[in-house]
Amino acid sequence: MENAFQSIQNTLDWTGWPLVWYLLMFAVGILWLALVFWTLKDARKRIQDGLIIAVAMATSLVFPFIGTLVYAILRPSEYLADVRERDLEIRAMEAELRAVRPCPNCRETVREDYLVCPKCRKGLRASCPNCGRAVEFTWKACPYCARDLSTGPSSLVLPEATELIGGQA
Repeated sequence: MENAFQSIQNTLDWTGWPLVWYLLMFAVGILWLALVFWTLKDARKRIQDGLIIAVAMATSLVFPFIGTLVYAILRPSEYLADVRERDLEIRAMEAELRAVRPCPNCRETVREDYLVCPKCRKGLRASCPNCGRAVEFTWKACPYCARDLSTGPSSLVLPEATELIGGQA
């Protein structure tokens, strides 16, 4: 029994223990600073407000390990780039929905710039005689070239019947 205690005593009296403790403390310090750096990098990707980023980093610096854990729990779930990308996708979808409307004749979906419905061949818009761009029948002036359209439908260029049936006479 005394031999077992003697070997434990010899292990505890080893002169290399201070070096082991210093290396362990150094590793813990490096890990702490790495977590502070990670908190800063992650906060910049997820948070716009500079003050909140500074508070997150300071919390991680002042409260080792716990500050980073608290930040990881409270941080926003999305990156700012993902939020911006989603907003752009939503705007693109909204613009696409605004560019589509139903045909007043057959209710087929037609785009804003169509002159005729591709399904029923109903005239949806006319062309400006000056610039050739699509204009509504009710407009008094062309918004693109400022030509006066109030003289009536005769001033508008309507799609030809041959154009409506695919160029066949």
